[in-house]
Amino acid sequence: MKSPGARLREAYSKRCIPVPGVFNALVARMAQGAGFEAMYLSGAALSAGLAAVPDVGLLSADEFVEQARYLTQASDLPLIVDIDTGFGAPLNVERTVRRMEEAGVAGVQVEDQQLPKRCGHLSGKKLVETEEMEQKIRAAVSARRDDSFVIIARTDARGVTGFDDAVERARRYVAAGADVIFPEAMETVAEFGRFASALDVPLIANMTEFGKSPLLSVQELHDLGYRMALFPVTTFRTAMRAAERTLEEIKSTGTQRGIVGDMLTRAQLYDLLGYDGYEARDRAYFGRSK
Repeated sequence: MKSPGARLREAYSKRCIPVPGVFNALVARMAQGAGFEAMYLSGAALSAGLAAVPDVGLLSADEFVEQARYLTQASDLPLIVDIDTGFGAPLNVERTVRRMEEAGVAGVQVEDQQLPKRCGHLSGKKLVETEEMEQKIRAAVSARRDDSFVIIARTDARGVTGFDDAVERARRYVAAGADVIFPEAMETVAEFGRFASALDVPLIANMTEFGKSPLLSVQELHDLGYRMALFPVTTFRTAMRAAERTLEEIKSTGTQRGIVGDMLTRAQLYDLLGYDGYEARDRAYFGRSK
């Protein structure tokens, strides 16, 4: 069987693919059932959902690895993990990559911000020197045991030092060994196109909502030269809005009767969980006991 990294590379080598953010194991399983070819663990979604904290680098590598393992155990889809700035210096990046690969991850994304990092579409970001990011990329490449494990280098330079610096940094990151480039916070369709024209390497585009980038379709991004369209927090945002509405309904009416039709049914949940298989195995084990 092909490795997770090899399957991810195969998927995006043919066309631009949508990559949804999955914030827990059941959503990962849903993504597989819906026919997606890859999935993504967002640092923003994990920080908010696990600890109710903002995406400023507060969670540990242990928490990211643990969540990644839950996702890869629940779904066969290749998983990309957002490891923020790599949890430290190049040696920290090295160890993180090894742990992620051991957890069954297909690839990681590391960014060129300084700590405390910020959401890529907010102001106040600061960048590390290009040389420091190159060191992290070289460490990541050296650490992987499977050459197909995908190293994604994200540059936040567009919103800090400008478009031209973003292109220059991206070129240097590719020379350092990055497999895919993630240009964060492009502001126009034309910028997405200019960036793609400047680099001969697979690109991933961030289609996060409420940010600086226009929300383009997978086909539009394919036509511009991108290989992956990332929807990092989309499922999380819609799920949290649904939860908020549910709580409002119960508080205001004293019952959930009016929204039962909006829910995942018991049968649907059990199907996702593979409940029948657990029951069958449990009966079989008892049946063989003396």
